[in-house]
Amino acid sequence: MPTREYTVAVLGASGAVGQQILRNLEERSFPVKELKPLASKRSAGKTVRFRGEDVVIQEATPEAFEGVDIALFSAGGGVSEKFAPEAVKRGAVVVDNTNAFRMDPEVPLVVPEVNAEAIRNHKGIIANPNCSTIQMVVALKPLYDRFGFDRVIVSTYQAVSGSGASAVEELRKQSEAALKGEEVPKEIMPVGKLDKHYQIAFNALPQCDVAQENGFTLEEMKMVRETKKIFNDDNIGVTATCVRVPVMRGHSETVYVELKEDFDLEEVRQVLSEGKGIILQDDIDNQVYPTPLDAEGRDEVFVGRVRRDVINPRALNMWVVSDNLLKGAATNAVQIAEHLVSLDS
Repeated sequence: MPTREYTVAVLGASGAVGQQILRNLEERSFPVKELKPLASKRSAGKTVRFRGEDVVIQEATPEAFEGVDIALFSAGGGVSEKFAPEAVKRGAVVVDNTNAFRMDPEVPLVVPEVNAEAIRNHKGIIANPNCSTIQMVVALKPLYDRFGFDRVIVSTYQAVSGSGASAVEELRKQSEAALKGEEVPKEIMPVGKLDKHYQIAFNALPQCDVAQENGFTLEEMKMVRETKKIFNDDNIGVTATCVRVPVMRGHSETVYVELKEDFDLEEVRQVLSEGKGIILQDDIDNQVYPTPLDAEGRDEVFVGRVRRDVINPRALNMWVVSDNLLKGAATNAVQIAEHLVSLDS
């Protein structure tokens, strides 16, 4: 057990992921000496619950990071770009949950089950990967270590909570309106800042984030680039299609992976079942497989529907599910902070 305690700031403490970070810090008994919940001026003065007490949210300013040891950021890329250097300047280590620094070659991009050793190379900022990337690479890591792989094709089925609390509320309102035969409000999905919005209730939208010049979306390209960086292997071929579905919480993925070696399917299942952070639920004959509801509130990555491809005998197909607000965001960030503490002890 660590003997030192830390002053911890949570930037974005009033948001969905920020609230999950606070719960994780408490539930995982993180050695917090002092908690500094930070948010915008609009949220300053409100309170958050931590260890049975109300803690007042402070406005995020450069000076607010004085004396902070570890700062967990989840308040948007622009906010991270503004405040992360200020926090580092004042001696804090920043674990950032946005896209602001993920592809910066000076910033480690970390999933502890996959590349915890990269944490040692930080220069004040450590990036938390995209939620969809995190659960995929956790599932792929034991296969990479045992068999190696050349190519990954992933399709995602992403919950609306990945777009924030307002998107969750929109799904509720749209579902109620559609069931009553009323006009369905469309203000957020698939991307709030774009001009055109679609119904997500009883629908599926093949767009998560904004379009890129190559026809892929930013979410899809995050998965491509981040996977290569996390595995430190530019030879991995990755392609993605990301879809938003009317699920409140929990992302699902179909993952096709071409292994470098021949394999026995039972060995594959054994390797996956022993993988860090993985729970294997794979018995299609008895209808055993993970769903988003199974993953909700859990920190693990769930894997099922493991099968050899019918065309390529060296390829696997599998189904990967995880709570996007926990392992896909808050839990991964707190796990990184735990590794920082272990390196300090």
